[in-house]
Amino acid sequence: MSVRIVVVDAFTDVPFAGNPAAVCLLEEPRPEKWLRDVAREMNLSETAFLVPRNGDFDLRWLTPTVEVDLCGHATLASAHVLWQDGHLPVDERARFHTRSGLLTAERRGDWIELDFPVKIATAEEPPPALLPALGVASPVAVARNAFDYLVEVASEGELRALTPDHTALRRIAVRGVIVTARAAMPSIDFVSRFFAPASGIDEDPVTGSAHAALAPYWAARLGKPEMTGYQASTRGGQVRVRMHGDRVILGGQAITVMRTTLLV
Repeated sequence: MSVRIVVVDAFTDVPFAGNPAAVCLLEEPRPEKWLRDVAREMNLSETAFLVPRNGDFDLRWLTPTVEVDLCGHATLASAHVLWQDGHLPVDERARFHTRSGLLTAERRGDWIELDFPVKIATAEEPPPALLPALGVASPVAVARNAFDYLVEVASEGELRALTPDHTALRRIAVRGVIVTARAAMPSIDFVSRFFAPASGIDEDPVTGSAHAALAPYWAARLGKPEMTGYQASTRGGQVRVRMHGDRVILGGQAITVMRTTLLV
């Protein structure tokens, strides 16, 4: 028996940018060990596993080392594959049952909009090892939500120049660390980077779930309910955000770069 896997670059409209995710659509649930083995074999920041459920889909996200509770780019990639490969009509909303509840995706022209829960980060004193591990001497602010620390630095230049100690960050008991700053680019409102060595990913290229925290943070700072963020990793990617009560709408584009067959 073989399984088809599609690799999609998410939060970009050009290949080899954004964040790559593997999307694996299954006919029925597979054993836990098999899922983990496949995610490790794909060796991308996330592999998404989809199983049909009465017109909806069960969705799980696994890094090469752990299963995560919320992932934006692999959800975006999953919706893209469902429409592109004819599993859903292009005008039909994709509905995903996940560890973070029901998530939906809709087509908006060349863009896909994800409806995600807001993950507000509140001010918190950082653990002693955090700022030295990041190489940040004087943060503008430090906050934390259920998943991550959020650290604002003074400028986009400082953010881009960071070279964190990933070994030290791996010892901090959180999913990851979001570093953010006001954007220097006129068409962008804020920039960010995301480090998650404790989850098996030293630096994630573009992190949709981090924008569920960045959106309310910068909406309060800038007084704007709609903004555009840019994740300034080596690959880079753009995320549109729009506040909607206790939800945030994340907008991104996606492009298929590979189709492969897993022989099992």
